[in-house]
Amino acid sequence: MQAPGRLDLELWQGATWSYVLTWKIAGTAVNLGGYTARLQARETVTDSSTALSISTTSGITLGGSAGTITLSRSATQTAALTPGRYYYDLELESAGGVVTRLLEGTLTIYAEVTR
Repeated sequence: MQAPGRLDLELWQGATWSYVLTWKIAGTAVNLGGYTARLQARETVTDSSTALSISTTSGITLGGSAGTITLSRSATQTAALTPGRYYYDLELESAGGVVTRLLEGTLTIYAEVTR
């Protein structure tokens, strides 16, 4: 089993957020056809409530054979988020039910001043 990668993310409240990454193994993009993905961020890893929760049904787009994973939120959606520092992980699940924790790290949401 492969250990998850570490990546700290930043998001600005009230601004459009888009982050694109590519999953590669030995330099070759992983075909994400048939996969689903989910990302949750929490104030503590044991917190029952989420600060951000996105998935392939809302906020994550998978790029098939290109291996791309796009995380996104509109300016309206980020305006509703509470600023702070959170812990997150990103999991992908294959059509066969194999779950891979691809990334983990912190998500910092910076407060918007202009309203």
